[in-house]
This record gives sequence, structure tokens and C-alpha cells, in this order.
Amino acid sequence: MAAGALIADNAIDFRTALPGGGALLALDVGTKTVGTAFCDAGWRFASPGKTLPRGKFTHDAQLIGDLVAQRSVRGVVIGLPRNMDGSEGPRAQASRAYARNIAASLNLPVLLWDERWSTASAEAAMIGQDMSRAKRAEKIDSHAAAVILQGAIDALAGGAF
Repeated sequence: MAAGALIADNAIDFRTALPGGGALLALDVGTKTVGTAFCDAGWRFASPGKTLPRGKFTHDAQLIGDLVAQRSVRGVVIGLPRNMDGSEGPRAQASRAYARNIAASLNLPVLLWDERWSTASAEAAMIGQDMSRAKRAEKIDSHAAAVILQGAIDALAGGAF
């Protein structure tokens, strides 16, 4: 991670920025909403949080900053929507820009984590819980954020970088 940048593309750099661990917040940034998820300070379990309405960045940053303060968050994981071949398109570039803004706003390390299949995985899990279509639509973004975060913390805690 470059000095001052606070943005990592890999778990090794992110883990180095957080030598003592700490609670993490994940964001699944969409065009209309931002799904959130949290994990414990020991990086064991990710749980879905709130789904926030997306607005101007200053509004988003205030809502996210409030969550960070409430949960004593030490780092942020943001889903990076890569194409199936691993390349990055306009959505990935938008997520990178959002990550730069969040890192600057919160002054916390940020990890960009590949989010391919996160929404499909979250939806399958919710269907397995017999959740109604309406409930799934309401909660899909926060559950996808939990899938993203669980993948990241599994790599961070297990050392599979």
C-alpha cells in the first residue's frame, strides 16, 4: 500500500496496515444503495448490516462515518466488481473512485475485494432460508456485502493472500 494512499488491492498490504486486527466494515456500492456488513475484531464472522440509500458522496460519507464510529471500525472492505474474465470496466473504476473518497473521508485503510458472484451467492443463501422475494430485494445488498467481507476476512485470518 502506497504511503498515504490507504488503499490496498491485496490482503497482505491491508493486513499490514492493521497489525492489531479490529472490526471491519464492508461496502457493496451500487448505483442506488450501499449494502453494509460488519465483522468482529478477530476477523471470524461477517454479518449483514443496513442497506443505505445512495446519495451525494458527502451524505454517504456521513452515514458511513456514523457506522464506523458506532462499531469502532478499523478498516473498510469495498467490493470491486470485476468482469468474469478478471478485467475491470466502468463499474470497477467507479468503485475505485468511491474507495479513494472513503479512504480520504474516514482516514482508514481500504481493501478492494473481488466481488464476482457475491450477489448470486447471497441470493442463493437467502433462498435457502426461504426468504420471500420482497425481503430478498430489500436485503440483497447488505447480504452481498457480508459475502464480500467473509471472503476477505477468510483470506486475512487464514493468510491466503
